[in-house]
Amino acid sequence: MPIDGTEFGSITINGKTYEHDVIIRLSGTVEKRKKKLSKKQYGTSHIISKAEAKSVFENGCDLLIIGAGQDGNVHLSPEASAYFAKNGCEVIVQPTPEAIRSFNRTHEKKIGLMHVTC
Repeated sequence: MPIDGTEFGSITINGKTYEHDVIIRLSGTVEKRKKKLSKKQYGTSHIISKAEAKSVFENGCDLLIIGAGQDGNVHLSPEASAYFAKNGCEVIVQPTPEAIRSFNRTHEKKIGLMHVTC
């Protein structure tokens, strides 16, 4: 499932454009990101909470690639980082355009979380 590209406020995956943050599952299905889980705890969706981390992770995932927004503003909370480490899931956080390149290049069992604005 290739990610075709991104512009501020949207991402195009396999020819379909989404105008919201997305999660790309191990199966390749695309879901809307549940950023309310982080916003509830931190007042912003730019810090990924442990609750959101739990909703993103799937057994068998070796790699989570986070598209941190066009300017790279999203990051993991310490609790979320520890959760992924405990589950043996490597995390790469990059500005979304770079994260797309990483996602498309790797053949690992991966999940993508892509933030499409700042």
